[in-house]
Amino acid sequence: MINVLIVEDDPMVAEFNKRFLSKLEDYGLVGIADTVSKATEIINSKRVDLILLDVYMPGQNGLDLLAEIRDKALEIDVILITAASEVDKIQTALHYGAIDYLIKPFEFERFKQALEKYKEKYKIFHEKENLDQTLIDQKLFKSAIQAQKEKKVLPKGLTESTLIVIVNAMKQMKSFTTDELAETTAISRVSVRKYLQFLVEIDVLEETLNYGIGRPVYHYTYKGNDESLKEYVD
Repeated sequence: MINVLIVEDDPMVAEFNKRFLSKLEDYGLVGIADTVSKATEIINSKRVDLILLDVYMPGQNGLDLLAEIRDKALEIDVILITAASEVDKIQTALHYGAIDYLIKPFEFERFKQALEKYKEKYKIFHEKENLDQTLIDQKLFKSAIQAQKEKKVLPKGLTESTLIVIVNAMKQMKSFTTDELAETTAISRVSVRKYLQFLVEIDVLEETLNYGIGRPVYHYTYKGNDESLKEYVD
Protein backbone atom coordinates (compact mmCIF):
# COMPACT_ATOMS: atom_id res chain seq x y z
CA MET A 1 0.00 0.00 0.00
CA ILE A 2 1.27 3.46 -0.94
CA ASN A 3 0.52 5.93 1.87
CA VAL A 4 -0.62 9.34 0.65
CA LEU A 5 -0.90 12.68 2.44
CA ILE A 6 -3.03 15.41 0.86
CA VAL A 7 -1.84 18.94 1.69
CA GLU A 8 -4.54 21.35 0.52
CA ASP A 9 -6.20 24.30 2.28
CA ASP A 10 -9.38 24.28 0.17
CA PRO A 11 -11.76 21.67 1.69
CA MET A 12 -13.60 21.15 -1.58
CA VAL A 13 -10.43 20.55 -3.58
CA ALA A 14 -9.10 18.26 -0.84
CA GLU A 15 -12.31 16.23 -1.05
CA PHE A 16 -12.01 15.94 -4.83
CA ASN A 17 -8.42 14.72 -4.48
CA LYS A 18 -9.54 12.24 -1.83
CA ARG A 19 -12.29 10.87 -4.09
CA PHE A 20 -9.95 10.63 -7.05
CA LEU A 21 -7.43 8.76 -4.91
CA SER A 22 -10.08 6.32 -3.66
CA LYS A 23 -10.69 5.19 -7.25
CA LEU A 24 -7.12 3.92 -7.61
CA GLU A 25 -5.79 0.60 -6.37
CA ASP A 26 -2.83 0.25 -4.01
CA TYR A 27 -3.22 3.75 -2.54
CA GLY A 28 -4.25 4.63 1.00
CA LEU A 29 -4.92 8.04 2.51
CA VAL A 30 -3.10 8.72 5.79
CA GLY A 31 -4.38 12.25 6.29
CA ILE A 32 -5.37 15.66 4.97
CA ALA A 33 -3.55 18.81 6.13
CA ASP A 34 -4.64 22.38 5.41
CA THR A 35 -1.35 23.96 6.55
CA VAL A 36 2.32 23.11 6.25
CA SER A 37 2.63 22.80 10.04
CA LYS A 38 -0.16 20.21 10.19
CA ALA A 39 1.43 18.35 7.31
CA THR A 40 4.73 18.27 9.19
CA GLU A 41 2.99 16.79 12.24
CA ILE A 42 1.54 13.97 10.15
CA ILE A 43 4.88 13.33 8.43
CA ASN A 44 6.55 13.03 11.85
CA SER A 45 3.95 10.62 13.19
CA LYS A 46 3.01 8.42 10.22
CA ARG A 47 4.65 6.73 7.28
CA VAL A 48 4.08 8.86 4.21
CA ASP A 49 5.25 7.72 0.78
CA LEU A 50 3.65 10.38 -1.40
CA ILE A 51 2.33 13.91 -0.84
CA LEU A 52 -0.23 15.58 -3.09
CA LEU A 53 0.82 19.15 -2.44
CA ASP A 54 -0.69 22.56 -3.11
CA VAL A 55 1.59 25.59 -3.46
CA TYR A 56 -0.68 28.35 -2.18
CA MET A 57 -1.20 27.74 1.54
CA PRO A 58 -1.78 30.00 4.55
CA GLY A 59 1.53 30.81 6.24
CA GLN A 60 4.29 28.70 4.72
CA ASN A 61 3.55 27.62 1.17
CA GLY A 62 3.84 24.17 -0.34
CA LEU A 63 7.26 24.83 -1.83
CA ASP A 64 8.55 25.55 1.69
CA LEU A 65 7.40 22.08 2.73
CA LEU A 66 8.97 20.52 -0.34
CA ALA A 67 12.28 22.26 0.44
CA GLU A 68 12.12 21.04 4.04
CA ILE A 69 11.53 17.45 2.90
CA ARG A 70 14.59 17.62 0.67
CA ASP A 71 16.74 19.34 3.32
CA LYS A 72 15.93 16.52 5.76
CA ALA A 73 16.46 13.88 3.05
CA LEU A 74 13.09 12.32 3.83
CA GLU A 75 12.10 9.42 1.59
CA ILE A 76 8.87 11.06 0.49
CA ASP A 77 7.84 11.78 -3.08
CA VAL A 78 5.77 14.82 -4.02
CA ILE A 79 3.26 15.58 -6.77
CA LEU A 80 2.22 19.23 -6.99
CA ILE A 81 -1.52 19.79 -7.46
CA THR A 82 -1.96 23.54 -7.62
CA ALA A 83 -3.23 26.61 -9.42
CA ALA A 84 0.32 27.99 -9.46
CA SER A 85 1.29 28.16 -13.13
CA GLU A 86 4.17 30.62 -12.88
CA VAL A 87 7.34 29.35 -14.52
CA ASP A 88 9.51 30.13 -11.49
CA LYS A 89 7.31 28.04 -9.18
CA ILE A 90 7.24 25.11 -11.58
CA GLN A 91 11.00 25.34 -11.97
CA THR A 92 11.50 25.49 -8.19
CA ALA A 93 9.30 22.42 -7.73
CA LEU A 94 11.34 20.51 -10.29
CA HIS A 95 14.62 21.59 -8.68
CA TYR A 96 13.35 20.23 -5.37
CA GLY A 97 12.48 16.90 -6.98
CA ALA A 98 8.72 17.03 -7.57
CA ILE A 99 7.84 14.03 -9.73
CA ASP A 100 4.83 15.61 -11.44
CA TYR A 101 2.97 18.91 -11.60
CA LEU A 102 -0.81 19.10 -12.09
CA ILE A 103 -2.33 22.54 -12.67
CA LYS A 104 -5.88 23.09 -11.47
CA PRO A 105 -8.39 22.48 -12.84
CA PHE A 106 -7.53 19.05 -14.20
CA GLU A 107 -9.42 15.96 -15.27
CA PHE A 108 -9.42 12.63 -13.41
CA GLU A 109 -7.55 10.99 -16.30
CA ARG A 110 -4.57 13.33 -15.79
CA PHE A 111 -4.64 12.59 -12.07
CA LYS A 112 -4.82 8.86 -12.76
CA GLN A 113 -1.96 9.09 -15.22
CA ALA A 114 0.29 10.75 -12.65
CA LEU A 115 -0.55 8.26 -9.91
CA GLU A 116 -0.28 5.18 -12.14
CA LYS A 117 3.10 6.35 -13.40
CA TYR A 118 4.24 6.89 -9.82
CA LYS A 119 3.01 3.45 -8.73
CA GLU A 120 5.00 1.82 -11.50
CA LYS A 121 8.21 3.48 -10.33
CA TYR A 122 7.38 2.79 -6.67
CA LYS A 123 7.06 -0.94 -7.33
CA ILE A 124 10.34 -1.02 -9.23
CA PHE A 125 12.24 0.52 -6.33
CA HIS A 126 10.56 -1.71 -3.73
CA GLU A 127 10.64 -5.01 -5.61
CA LYS A 128 14.07 -5.01 -7.28
CA GLU A 129 17.60 -4.80 -5.95
CA ASN A 130 19.33 -3.97 -9.24
CA LEU A 131 18.21 -2.32 -12.47
CA ASP A 132 19.55 -2.73 -15.98
CA GLN A 133 19.83 0.08 -18.53
CA THR A 134 16.76 -1.05 -20.48
CA LEU A 135 14.51 -0.92 -17.43
CA ILE A 136 15.91 2.47 -16.44
CA ASP A 137 15.27 3.87 -19.92
CA GLN A 138 11.81 2.37 -20.36
CA LYS A 139 10.37 2.78 -16.86
CA LEU A 140 12.28 5.50 -15.02
CA PHE A 141 13.68 7.90 -17.61
CA LYS A 142 12.90 8.50 -21.24
CA SER A 143 16.19 7.91 -23.01
CA ALA A 144 17.69 10.82 -24.90
CA ILE A 145 17.55 8.91 -28.18
CA GLN A 146 13.87 8.05 -27.69
CA ALA A 147 13.05 11.64 -26.77
CA GLN A 148 14.76 12.97 -29.89
CA LYS A 149 12.79 10.58 -32.07
CA GLU A 150 9.45 11.46 -30.51
CA LYS A 151 9.79 15.19 -30.05
CA LYS A 152 8.92 17.43 -32.99
CA VAL A 153 10.58 20.77 -33.67
CA LEU A 154 8.52 23.90 -33.01
CA PRO A 155 7.99 26.33 -35.89
CA LYS A 156 10.68 28.97 -36.29
CA GLY A 157 10.31 31.81 -33.79
CA LEU A 158 8.53 29.73 -31.14
CA THR A 159 10.22 28.46 -27.96
CA GLU A 160 9.20 25.62 -25.67
CA SER A 161 9.46 27.71 -22.49
CA THR A 162 7.11 30.41 -23.80
CA LEU A 163 4.74 27.80 -25.21
CA ILE A 164 4.47 26.18 -21.78
CA VAL A 165 3.61 29.53 -20.16
CA ILE A 166 0.90 30.18 -22.75
CA VAL A 167 -0.52 26.66 -22.53
CA ASN A 168 -0.70 26.79 -18.73
CA ALA A 169 -2.55 30.12 -18.88
CA MET A 170 -5.00 29.07 -21.57
CA LYS A 171 -5.89 25.87 -19.69
CA GLN A 172 -7.00 27.97 -16.76
CA MET A 173 -8.83 30.57 -18.84
CA LYS A 174 -10.50 28.00 -21.16
CA SER A 175 -11.91 30.74 -23.41
CA PHE A 176 -10.18 34.02 -24.25
CA THR A 177 -9.07 36.60 -26.80
CA THR A 178 -5.51 37.38 -27.87
CA ASP A 179 -5.49 40.55 -25.75
CA GLU A 180 -6.75 38.71 -22.65
CA LEU A 181 -4.11 36.02 -22.92
CA ALA A 182 -1.38 38.59 -23.61
CA GLU A 183 -2.37 40.52 -20.47
CA THR A 184 -2.45 37.36 -18.34
CA THR A 185 0.95 36.08 -19.48
CA ALA A 186 2.68 39.47 -19.84
CA ILE A 187 3.76 38.41 -23.33
CA SER A 188 3.37 40.78 -26.27
CA ARG A 189 0.19 40.51 -28.31
CA VAL A 190 2.19 39.88 -31.49
CA SER A 191 4.05 36.95 -29.92
CA VAL A 192 0.90 35.51 -28.35
CA ARG A 193 -0.82 35.61 -31.73
CA LYS A 194 1.94 33.43 -33.27
CA TYR A 195 1.53 30.79 -30.56
CA LEU A 196 -2.25 30.84 -30.86
CA GLN A 197 -2.06 30.25 -34.60
CA PHE A 198 0.24 27.29 -33.99
CA LEU A 199 -2.10 25.84 -31.35
CA VAL A 200 -5.05 26.21 -33.72
CA GLU A 201 -3.09 24.39 -36.43
CA ILE A 202 -2.38 21.38 -34.18
CA ASP A 203 -6.03 21.28 -33.01
CA VAL A 204 -5.46 22.34 -29.39
CA LEU A 205 -7.53 25.52 -29.78
CA GLU A 206 -10.68 26.41 -31.68
CA GLU A 207 -10.65 29.83 -33.33
CA THR A 208 -13.77 31.87 -34.07
CA LEU A 209 -14.12 35.39 -35.43
CA ASN A 210 -16.65 37.47 -33.51
CA TYR A 211 -18.24 40.52 -35.16
CA GLY A 212 -19.46 43.28 -32.90
CA ILE A 213 -18.95 46.98 -32.45
CA GLY A 214 -15.58 48.01 -33.91
CA ARG A 215 -13.09 45.62 -35.44
CA PRO A 216 -13.76 41.85 -35.52
CA VAL A 217 -12.11 39.97 -32.65
CA TYR A 218 -10.67 36.45 -32.75
CA HIS A 219 -11.85 34.31 -29.87
CA TYR A 220 -10.18 31.08 -28.77
CA THR A 221 -11.49 28.05 -26.88
CA TYR A 222 -9.30 25.35 -25.35
CA LYS A 223 -10.45 21.99 -26.76
CA GLY A 224 -8.83 19.79 -24.11
CA ASN A 225 -6.90 17.91 -26.81
CA ASP A 226 -3.25 17.74 -25.73
CA GLU A 227 -2.06 14.71 -27.68
CA SER A 228 -0.59 16.72 -30.56
CA LEU A 229 0.94 19.18 -28.08
CA LYS A 230 2.87 16.39 -26.36
CA GLU A 231 4.82 15.88 -29.58
CA TYR A 232 6.43 19.30 -29.12
CA VAL A 233 7.01 19.61 -25.36
CA ASP A 234 8.29 17.26 -22.68
